[in-house]
Formats: sequence, structure tokens, C-alpha cells
Amino acid sequence: MKWVRPGHPEYDETRKLFNAMIDRHPAVIAQCGDPAGVAEALAYARTHGLDVAVRAGGHSVAGMSTNEGGLVVDVRPMKSITVDRDRQTVTVGAGVTWGEFDRATQEYGLAMTGGRASTTGVAGFTLGGGSGWLERAYGFACDNMLAVNLVTAAGERVTASAQENPELFWALHGGGGNFGVATDFTFRLHKLGPQVQAGLMLWPGAGAADLARSYREIMLTAPDAVGTALIYLTAPPEPFVPVELVGQLAVGLAFVHAGDPADGAEHAAPFRALGPAVDLVGEMNYADFQCMVDAPPDLYNYWSADYHDELTDDAVDVIVDSAKNLPGPHSQQLLVRWGGAVAGPAAAETPLTNRGAGWVSHPVGLEETREGGQQAKAWVKRFRGDIAPHATGGVWLNFVGDEGQDRVRAAFGEENYSRLAQVKREFDPENVFRGNQNIHPAVTV
Repeated sequence: MKWVRPGHPEYDETRKLFNAMIDRHPAVIAQCGDPAGVAEALAYARTHGLDVAVRAGGHSVAGMSTNEGGLVVDVRPMKSITVDRDRQTVTVGAGVTWGEFDRATQEYGLAMTGGRASTTGVAGFTLGGGSGWLERAYGFACDNMLAVNLVTAAGERVTASAQENPELFWALHGGGGNFGVATDFTFRLHKLGPQVQAGLMLWPGAGAADLARSYREIMLTAPDAVGTALIYLTAPPEPFVPVELVGQLAVGLAFVHAGDPADGAEHAAPFRALGPAVDLVGEMNYADFQCMVDAPPDLYNYWSADYHDELTDDAVDVIVDSAKNLPGPHSQQLLVRWGGAVAGPAAAETPLTNRGAGWVSHPVGLEETREGGQQAKAWVKRFRGDIAPHATGGVWLNFVGDEGQDRVRAAFGEENYSRLAQVKREFDPENVFRGNQNIHPAVTV
């Protein structure tokens, strides 16, 4: 294990997160390569009275993978990946990113729902639930989880699966890092790729409202194999973007089909009929598609999200009005279609509620300066207030920052939150793992 403290030549680079808005200085970062290292780090924190944070990919928009003056358990050195092609499973260390995961499993034409950004860590993404492009076909990342190995706050190694500690296993399907430090995961995989029908389309922003309504109608009848998002953005100065669109509001479509590429081309046709100015959808490598919408690091981030049972015309108007006022050239307004396996049988086996929602609105504030980041935060909050009459009140915690305990409870509902609190009391009664979307231990009566 490697200890990194202030003054170490690698300290600043090691403590840096994806979100430049977060600039914290832990007292020590413990880079752990195995469960024994994790247990040692937790014992050190306990002895010295240090708060604990757990860091894998570092994509938590609220900065929950670090702290000020405490100890960070950094699991990034845990990079093992073992694919069992015959059983269609994979076991990965907690430090693996989705880019690494996808490249390894695609060697065998296997995949599962992963992060929409390839630099996202497998661990935090999965423990929070795991919403990605393939979710309508294969469910969330957590739905494909077969087992997790953890180190608890007391330093004990615990396996959670359907057979061992099943209540803990249930809690890990969206309950986040509240119960221990995950050191490895085993997942079920699905036959997909390496070639799929996928890519991006782009239209001028002048038709923003009409495109949203057309997108809605197409996706209401699209098969579960079709994964998409409608993205309002400022057209970037890329070679494939017509010069007259650069710097202007544009409407993008991210498209992937979980199946035969020829079938995927058929399901891309309704979008193509809308006459995109840019059409990059075609047969391509799935792992390459997974990198296509990666946001650059070192931007100032603030995100949020809301669920919608229906996408009414009034809701579309609110989304489009917000998109016309993006706070800067990097910010985006996303609309994601749910349904399919998201609301399937696996939904009842997780603590996450409102999985039957049909749509998710997802404002993503991304700016180059701290001042711009504050403007993006204000823009996101303003949109959430405007869209509230059209939202269910549910939330996906992976999509949001630190928005308070009410939002945490809304993600689970009172019954599931109470059940999670019981699991928390068993595995982390002192709430050592509280630097997260926190579940408080149930009170012993």
C-alpha cells in the first residue's frame, strides 16, 4: 500500500477529482491494492479519528470521493479483470473504469450496462445503481451484479450475493458506499458486439421543440434494444460539424442498438428520416461508442435530474426553454428515455423506487471557470424549479450532487430507506461511511 500525504510529489495529482469545482485536501490518501490494504487504512483512520471517503473513478459530482483533512481510501490500484467467456461473467477490481471494463469484455463479444462516460469508475457507478445506454435491454448495472466483496468499517471481509448476506446484497443495488469498501465485483454479461449500430446525429437548434416531440413519439414505440438520449448542446468546432452550426444551439441524438447491427440500422431509420445535418450512426465498435460523449476533465461541474411518468408538451417546452439558455459552451440539457428492463422484474429486487418512470431530464452544467460553474449551478437549480410540476419527485442519486437528505429518501421511499437503515446498523453502526449519499443507521430501541 502507498500512503500519499501533503508534500508528496504526487499529492496534488492524486487528490484531484473529475469535477474541478471540488478542491479538497485530505490529510492522507491510502492507495490500496488489496483488501488487506483497505483494512489497514480503515484501522489507521479509526486510530487517528479521521473522517473516511472512498475513491474509485472520482466522478461523484458532489465530490463524495474525497474530504477535507480526513483519509481517502483510494482503490484505483485494484485493476484486475477476469472474463469467463463460457459462463458469460466477469470479475473486476474496484479500481476498474468502464473504458477498461468494456475493452476487456468486448474481446469476447460480451457487454453489460456501463457508464455513459468511459472514465467513470465501475464501483461507485454500480453501487449507486448504474444507468447507461444499454439499460432498456439489460437493466441497470446493479441488476447484473452477482457478487460483491467488501471490507467493512471494522475491517472485516464480507461477501454479498444472493446466497451470502442477501440483505446486504439487496442494499448494494443502489444504496451506494454506505456499507463498506467494495474491493471486487462479479457481473453477468450479455452477448453484444464488438460491432453494433451506434453513433451520434446532430440537428440545428431551430427545430429544438419539434425534434423533442418527434423523439418522444419514436421512443414510445421503440424496442427495448434501442438506447438513446436527446442532447441539447452548443455545437462544437469539430471537423464533422458544419461550420454554420459551430457555436450555435444544436440538438444531438446518442443512439445504440443492443443487437445485430443490421436490425439496429432499421431502428435508426426513423431518426434519420428527421434529416440530421450530421449523421455518424453506423456500424461501429461498441467500446468506441462508449467513449463518444466523454466530457473532458478539469471542468466545473454541477448536475441534477428528475423523473417523469409522461413527457407532456408543457414539459417539453420547459426543457427547450432551458436549453435555449445554456450557461456556456460545455453545458448540456439531456432527455433520456427509460422503460424496458429499467422497469422490469429486477426493479422489485432493488431499493431504488420510481423505476417505472418513462423519462429522465438531466441538466448537466459544465464550465471552464469557477465563476462559470456557479452560473451553471444556478441554471440547473432554476430548471429544476421550472420542471418540478411535471416531475414525479423521484431521483437517481448517481445523477445528482449533494441535494440534502430529503432527496436521498426520495430515491428509496420511506419503506426501503428504513430497510436500508437496518442494514446500515448491522454493517456500519457508527456511520463511518458517511461521506456519500448517506443512509443513517437505524436507531436501536
